[in-house]
Amino acid sequence: MDKIIEKFKALSDETRLRITNLFIKSGKNLCVCELMDALQLPQYSVSKALGVLKSAGFFSTEKEGTWIYYKMNKGNAEIKAIISFLKGYLISEVFSEDEKRLEKRIALRSNDKCVVGIIPEKELLRLIKEKTDG
Repeated sequence: MDKIIEKFKALSDETRLRITNLFIKSGKNLCVCELMDALQLPQYSVSKALGVLKSAGFFSTEKEGTWIYYKMNKGNAEIKAIISFLKGYLISEVFSEDEKRLEKRIALRSNDKCVVGIIPEKELLRLIKEKTDG
């Protein structure tokens, strides 16, 4: 019982719920810099939220070169049931704006891998425009 309570407590924060939504909707492994841009939050806030979610069993990490990707543990039966439940409730303007920003950020990937890192918002907008125009 304690494990399931821990999982629901981990989701009881807006930032952690927004992060979980991005993983559910994108179906991708994501790095902190991509989440920062999508959520428009500082690295500390995103990393702290990911740490709580990872401790609760929602995520594992994979290191590829200098990048660390977070991967949702969809094989876990409890996580799978929670994701199934959440899919019907993660609908709001906040979530859809996060999803749009993540989609633009993921468009900057090369071979489906993050290559940009943490960048200022103005530079991000310029890169997105370059990638979509050219």
